[in-house]
Amino acid sequence: MNHSWFILSLLLYVGVFPYGFSKNVSRPATVRIGAIFTFNSTIGRVAKIAMEQAVKDVNSNSSILRGTKLDLTMQDSNCSGFFGMVEALEFMETDTVAIIGPQSSVVAHIISNVANELKVPLLSFGATDPTLSSLQFPFFVRTTQSDLYEMTAVADIVDYYGWKAVIAIFIDDDYGRNGMLALEDKLAERRCRISYKAGISPGSGVNRGDIMDLLIKVALMESRVIVLHVNPDSGFLVLSVAQYLGMMGNGYVWIATDWLSYFLDSKAPLPLENTDSMQGVLALRQHTPESDRKRAFFSRWKKLTGGSLGLHSYGLYAYDSVWLLAHALEAFFEQGGVISFSNDSRLHSLGGGNLHLEAMSIFDDGKLLLQNILQSNLVGLTGPIKFNSDRSLILPAYDVINVIGTGSRRIGYWSNYSGLSVVPPETLYERPPNRSSSNQKLYSVIWPGDTITKPRGWVFPNNGKLLRIAVPNRASYREFVSKIQGTQNFKGFCIDVFTAAVSLLPYAVPYQFIPFGDGRKNPSYTELVHLITTGQFDAAVGDITIVTNRTKIVDFTQPFAASGLVVVAPFKKLNSGAWAFLRPFSARMWTITACFFLVIGIVVWILEHRINDEFRGPPKRQLITILWFSLSTMFFAHRENTVSSLGRMVLIIWLFVVLIINSSYTASLTSILTVQQLSSPIKGIESLKEGDEPIGYQVGSFAESYLEELGISKSRLVELGSPEAYAEALQNGPKKGGVAAIVDELPYIELFLSSQCKYRIVGQEFTKSGWGFAFPRDSPLAVDLSTAILQLSENGDLQRIHDKWLLHSVCSSDSTELESDQLQLKSFWGLFLICGVACFSALFIYFVQIMLRLCRTPPDSVSEGSNGSLSVHVRRLISLLDQKEDLSNQGSKRRKVERSFSDNSKESELGSVTMRQTEIAAGSDINSSS
Repeated sequence: MNHSWFILSLLLYVGVFPYGFSKNVSRPATVRIGAIFTFNSTIGRVAKIAMEQAVKDVNSNSSILRGTKLDLTMQDSNCSGFFGMVEALEFMETDTVAIIGPQSSVVAHIISNVANELKVPLLSFGATDPTLSSLQFPFFVRTTQSDLYEMTAVADIVDYYGWKAVIAIFIDDDYGRNGMLALEDKLAERRCRISYKAGISPGSGVNRGDIMDLLIKVALMESRVIVLHVNPDSGFLVLSVAQYLGMMGNGYVWIATDWLSYFLDSKAPLPLENTDSMQGVLALRQHTPESDRKRAFFSRWKKLTGGSLGLHSYGLYAYDSVWLLAHALEAFFEQGGVISFSNDSRLHSLGGGNLHLEAMSIFDDGKLLLQNILQSNLVGLTGPIKFNSDRSLILPAYDVINVIGTGSRRIGYWSNYSGLSVVPPETLYERPPNRSSSNQKLYSVIWPGDTITKPRGWVFPNNGKLLRIAVPNRASYREFVSKIQGTQNFKGFCIDVFTAAVSLLPYAVPYQFIPFGDGRKNPSYTELVHLITTGQFDAAVGDITIVTNRTKIVDFTQPFAASGLVVVAPFKKLNSGAWAFLRPFSARMWTITACFFLVIGIVVWILEHRINDEFRGPPKRQLITILWFSLSTMFFAHRENTVSSLGRMVLIIWLFVVLIINSSYTASLTSILTVQQLSSPIKGIESLKEGDEPIGYQVGSFAESYLEELGISKSRLVELGSPEAYAEALQNGPKKGGVAAIVDELPYIELFLSSQCKYRIVGQEFTKSGWGFAFPRDSPLAVDLSTAILQLSENGDLQRIHDKWLLHSVCSSDSTELESDQLQLKSFWGLFLICGVACFSALFIYFVQIMLRLCRTPPDSVSEGSNGSLSVHVRRLISLLDQKEDLSNQGSKRRKVERSFSDNSKESELGSVTMRQTEIAAGSDINSSS
């Protein structure tokens, strides 16, 4: 019976609970992992030692992979995609569960296909090509930072210093080309660009002569900012040849990707043969946060290598890759994963001859191991190891270093979280992200040529090509720009400004003027600007107006002349005339003023009628009093006295208003009678919009499109080509086929009016703009010329050029003025408002007093008046308003008080006399007795 229970328990143990103990059963004693990289390379030499130490640390750590050891096998790919593929296939014959490497992006592209088919995770600590995506290569896992972030950092540096174009020198393979594509995209996001790309052959066949030919082409380019994305061997050859050609001096900027930093870290101090060729170079280094564990490993590294080999970031990532795989395997075993392989039937069907393809096998639980790798969350020597949704490591960051002397100096950091800063990224992660331009900072840089002055980043290209500058070949207003007959040269105000500005530049600008237009008709300036965007012209010089639509496609210099649209129209002289005295005020002003005179008279009459005899009497007399009183206040000649406080308040305010109106009327009338006045039916652009008369504009001007935008019909617009056409059209007027007015830019109109005295500018300048020289977008020459134009303005040269071409004798009637606007109600409405409020307030208070008195007065005490249709209360109110207020009681009280004071005074005087008489009598008695 006992044996039966034992057998049953054993069956239940084996059959019912197999999964509960499979973790211990399925763990193998060793797990084979592989590594493919180039042993004899700057990265490979460090990575080999780092991975060996990582495997040693994992196998000696009892807290991970309990009872299981890692068996690492390394293969040398020699940077060859073919060798790498062969070695990867060899690993598949030995049941390898994962491969660490390769360091080369080219090899990674090939091996990733093998890893996908055999379902073996590929952990690369050195392949940074951003096109190695998880969609195409699901079993490829990048355990370092992608070049996408490195190129973002380069673009941020270029934008931080204000450079707009760079030259890219790169290795012409997957690593170099795809890195440049990423850089081009990131620069475009910041309105920068790669102006020239120069590829270097990835093989070892590149010699010094090839590099010299390449750099000579680069030296003839405009940009002086060079991004170097190569490997160390090619990079040092480029820098050496650049130094030989003088391209490591003032004005040049060299930005190296992380190939330079990991070489410097592994070779520190800097080799003497490379020192001079790298001074002032900026470089990026993958940022790894400081930690006690990292410092301890560096101390351990020095003991291992004896200081002969430095540890760089790729070595740290190789070390962390082993630990990442170990933690993923631990989770793999915890989840019941089993290391087993099966043959692919497709390989058997291929035959393969002596290749023994049937020996390769597929990792059955490869997807489970890959899933655990991607879900890992641990802290290594390089910081947090965790993948985002794109399978990239979180928190990418770089150190920005400046090569100086025999070493380098860190001038700041770049992080994808907050951009450029001088604060470590770990500190910034505790704050909200801030990528504003004001928050981007780097320490000072010692640039090539041993200078701390930021290079301009470009020069005018010394390639023998002339700058093709388009100049409008005008048919009118040739003072601004005109072609010299029989030559390709131009003269005029705009040309002199341009040549003076170019002479102030610190470099030579070889250029040639190309006429635009046939000279018989003014060309279209909008078309001229558009041709710059197509590359037909490199720039445009002339009287080109800076308007919004043009600034969207080209860059303009600082305006060298103010400009704006104005309206010019014929005028006629106004004589004083018999009715000149009515002209100072507008009709509305006269009407409102007259109404207020009448209103003030009525208000004062109401306030004074009950208590002031001067405002009482027969109706006819009262009406005359109202009119006389109101009109006499105009001259402050009113004879009636005001008794009530409310009436005096209203009168004081009204007299102040009258004073202001009289003063304004006198000043305006004096001007009308003494200054010659000019009048035009056109008052400005608003008058033109409301009317239907034809309007003239200059051929080729933007005024046509602007007027159409204002809602003026195109059928009303008349094209005019010269000042003579202007004068003829204005003289003829709309009735004879001419125009009512002309809309053009102020400089042209000023030149036109200097010889045409029959016309004047009416209204105000209704647009504000200026003239500038046009260049392609982001052209650095536009910025430098703007600075030169400002210098011309400050030293007075710009004004002297203006006076040379545009200062002409003026008409003798220039002292005359167009009819000034009449005094409008809008200039006085505040005064009338104050006066109106005062009248209303006084009447309100007065009627409140009347109503209170009405309520206190018995009905019998008020005369009932004649019988009529009015109610009793209304009759009482009217009667009370018309009733003379009895002031006798108040008078009697006042007289009683005065009489009381008088009696008291008399009594005191009488007492004083009696007392004096008594004193005199007493004195007489004393004298008698003595």
